[in-house]
Amino acid sequence: DYWKDRYEAGGHSGDGSYNQLAEIKAETLNTFVSENRITSVIEYGCGDGNQLSLAQYPKYIGFDVSPNAVTRCLKCFSDDETKTFELMEAYGGETAELVLSLDVIYHLVEDTVFVDYMNRLFDSSERFVVIYSSNTDDNPEGIAAHVRHRNCSKWINSHKAEWKLIKHIPNKYPFNDDTKSGSFADFCIYSKA
Repeated sequence: DYWKDRYEAGGHSGDGSYNQLAEIKAETLNTFVSENRITSVIEYGCGDGNQLSLAQYPKYIGFDVSPNAVTRCLKCFSDDETKTFELMEAYGGETAELVLSLDVIYHLVEDTVFVDYMNRLFDSSERFVVIYSSNTDDNPEGIAAHVRHRNCSKWINSHKAEWKLIKHIPNKYPFNDDTKSGSFADFCIYSKA
């Protein structure tokens, strides 16, 4: 898979985990965690840890498909006992009050991978799920091979009806043909009904 290969080659998380895009995500998530008194967080797709370095989470488990990404995070946060990291294949039924998916869903190009990911995302949450992704089925010609936009809200309404969208936060920096300064992802925050 594209992202696993990129990590194994020594790459980093995408542009969305750096600069102003990372800062706006951290501000939004840290405020949400504080206001809702969240005590535990799981993230599927922890990447290289740069986004996490801006986070203020009491207890955190980060999962990723890439051994290199997990190794990077273990090294980067070796002195932080509030954070643990595992490969996705090592998932053992852990749950948390808040479960995060940041800049991951539009990279799940295979249908079976998408469905498995979405089920785990919601099934492992005790209270809230925060998705930062595009939310459309529009995939124009010429789109990168490792990108497939999906209408997440439509899938959630059909398959996870007990979850309700409580907040949609449009991106402060909409995509403008430059992935370093803008993103096609918005925040969608779901709560268990």
